[in-house]
Amino acid sequence: MSGIKTKFVLTMTIWTLFFSVPVWAGDRFTDNGDGTVTDHQLGVMWAKTDNQGDINWKQADLWVKYTFTYTIKAKYDDWRLPTLAELSSLYVPDKTFKGYETDCGQLIRVVPEIKLSCGWVWTSERSAIQAAIFNFNRGYHYMDRIGHYKSYRALPVRNLK
Repeated sequence: MSGIKTKFVLTMTIWTLFFSVPVWAGDRFTDNGDGTVTDHQLGVMWAKTDNQGDINWKQADLWVKYTFTYTIKAKYDDWRLPTLAELSSLYVPDKTFKGYETDCGQLIRVVPEIKLSCGWVWTSERSAIQAAIFNFNRGYHYMDRIGHYKSYRALPVRNLK
C-alpha cells in the first residue's frame, strides 16, 4: 500500500510542478500591445513607460490623471500614481540581474516589461509637503518635497476591474 501512496504523491508533485512552472517563468505580466502591461500578480495595469522627463509630484499627479491617457491607445480614465508597495514590487532585488542604464545615465533593476527613463519614481503616498519616491537603482524609498523635480518620474497604474 505504501508504494501506491508514494507513487501517487510523487505523481501529484510532478504534475503540480509541471503545470506551475509557467507562472514562475514570467507570466506575471502581459503586454497588452497598447502602451500598457497587465500585472496579474497585483491585479493592476501599468504604463509601459514613464512620463519621459523631470516632473514634480503635483505635475506627476495631474499628468497621470489627465494627460497620460492621450499618449497611449488604451482609453481608461482611472489612472493614478502607484502606492509604494505597488512600485517596489517592480524592483528586481537579485544581484545577478543586470538591469539596464536609463536615459538619465542611472543603472536600474526594474522588471523588463517596464521601461523607465530615470530610476526615481513618485508614489501616491504623501504628507503635506513631501511624497515618497522609489529608487530603482538601490531598491529603497525616501521622502522628498513635492516641489522637487530633478530626475523624478511618473509611472501610471490603474486597478483592474
